[in-house]
Order: sequence, then C-alpha cells, then structure tokens
Amino acid sequence: MAGPLQIQYAILLPPTALALLTGIVFLRLYRDRIAEMRARRIHPQQLASAKAVHETLQNVAASDHFRNLFEVPVLFYVLCGFLAITNLTNLLLLACAWGYVVLRGAHTYVHLTSNKVIRRFQLFFASSIVLYAMWLLFAVRLLTA
Repeated sequence: MAGPLQIQYAILLPPTALALLTGIVFLRLYRDRIAEMRARRIHPQQLASAKAVHETLQNVAASDHFRNLFEVPVLFYVLCGFLAITNLTNLLLLACAWGYVVLRGAHTYVHLTSNKVIRRFQLFFASSIVLYAMWLLFAVRLLTA
C-alpha cells in the first residue's frame, strides 16, 4: 500500500520544482527591472501600466517570461493536483511531469540567455506536447478507473 501512496505525493514534486523556477524568474525580473530603472533614472510612476512598461523599459525578457509561466503551466499545476487527489498517478505520468519541468527549465534558460526564438519555440512546443499527452493519459485513466 505504501507504493501508490508514495507516487500519489511524488506527483507534487514536479509542480513544486516549477514553482521554484517561477520564483527564480521572479527574482531575476525584479533584479533586472530595478537595475534598469536606476541606470536609466526611470521614475516608478512612469511604469504605471503594462503598456508603459513595454514602451519604457528595454530589458523585458524576465518579465515576459514570468508572465509566460502563468499561462500554459497553469494546466500543469491543475493536472498534478488532480492526479494527486484521484490517486491515478503512475510512473509514466510522473516521468512526463518531470520531463515537462525539465523542458520548461530549458525554455526559461533559452529565454533569459540567448533568446533564440526558434529554440524557445521548439522547447515550448515540446513541453506543450508532453503536457497534453499527460492530460490524455489522465483522461484515459480516469475513464477506465
């Protein structure tokens, strides 16, 4: 009985890792933003709206990526929660969850370093395929449980 219980909670580790990655991007965003505001002597009120931020700041990669981590990954967080509460996690789904996190980590690295759009797209696409495959596997397990 300990096996299924362990895997049920193990599925919560990948979203925890992704939340940690999001926190790291959050720190990077504010480090970059404050540094640019100081260097260019930008008053905070000049950044009162998202439009003003994009028109005023030049270094917006971290803020763009931080926002991106609250788009498709929301489906990942929800799915992992569903897997934990339904006890439908298996090793394949757990491996996929870690694969998703690794791909999102690589996507973050590319976005915040070289920012090569084609590489970013490939990683985003691959992570999305993994996520939708996870949803499909979950739906099958749910319907056949």
